[in-house]
Amino acid sequence: MLLITIALLIVFGLTLNGFATVSNLLNLLRSISILGVLGLGMGLIVISRGIDLSEVAIMAGSWAIALIYMQNGMPVFTAVLLALAVAVLIGVVNGVMVAFVEAPALFVTLAAGFVIYGLAFWIAPAWVVYAPKDAPGLMYLGAGRLFGIPVPILVFAACAIAMHLFLSRTSIGRFIYSQGDNPEAARLTGVALRPLIVLEHVLVALLAWIAGLVWVGTTGSMQMAITQGTMIFDVVLVVVIGGISLIGGRGSVFSVVVGCILIGTLLNAFTIMDVNSEVQNIIKGVVLLAAIVLDNWLHPRDEETARQGD
Repeated sequence: MLLITIALLIVFGLTLNGFATVSNLLNLLRSISILGVLGLGMGLIVISRGIDLSEVAIMAGSWAIALIYMQNGMPVFTAVLLALAVAVLIGVVNGVMVAFVEAPALFVTLAAGFVIYGLAFWIAPAWVVYAPKDAPGLMYLGAGRLFGIPVPILVFAACAIAMHLFLSRTSIGRFIYSQGDNPEAARLTGVALRPLIVLEHVLVALLAWIAGLVWVGTTGSMQMAITQGTMIFDVVLVVVIGGISLIGGRGSVFSVVVGCILIGTLLNAFTIMDVNSEVQNIIKGVVLLAAIVLDNWLHPRDEETARQGD
């Protein structure tokens, strides 16, 4: 996938006017920053052989509630902490349902997404909730620049480095890989799987909160409509196409970064070529399907993974 991404960058740079400019490449990286932060959370949960389809809803719902309270006079810092608390609480509930109730993560998080959407829209009854204009600090992570580089790119880079160190340099990170590779073997060796699952969903919620902070800074608002759109599938797309296996235990932060750059390159080129959104969705769907087929071919399920289930 890295070689394909490099090839596409070269081809588009030679054939499309304005693609290879510094400003366009910075815009490309900026455009994938929020998707990349969400992809880090999804990548973590997929490595552990799980999935979280409520991540986008967590991002939108927690920040929509916080922005409504800001409009009603709550201090900005307190509202930011409120969004964090709401996101973490949802992550804990998801983790407890999956770990202790032993409900399938796919259905738990899918249902959680609908519940979050309904509750957030009940508390903040608006499709678009705007941030207060007198809070420049709230906008910095989305609209600011540092040494000429858009801050969202730096946020994505910082999250990617932190996640890489967590997965590769800590015992909990190695436990997550062990869980994804063989949950039963991990349990027998002493790994506390239930608390680990809860922690994984909390980390997904934390990254959703960070992505929401960047989103609010970039757009000055939070759009509840994204919970009903295809964004969550874009997140899954960058994870799978980057090389994180759906059977768990394989992949890395580098996989998410490569997947994000590849999708960002395609979407940026489509924008320059004025390809309509329907065709873009068709292409993304075909790419996702091809990536899943390739993943199944490269990592066939053996008897042990089949016994453990999907």
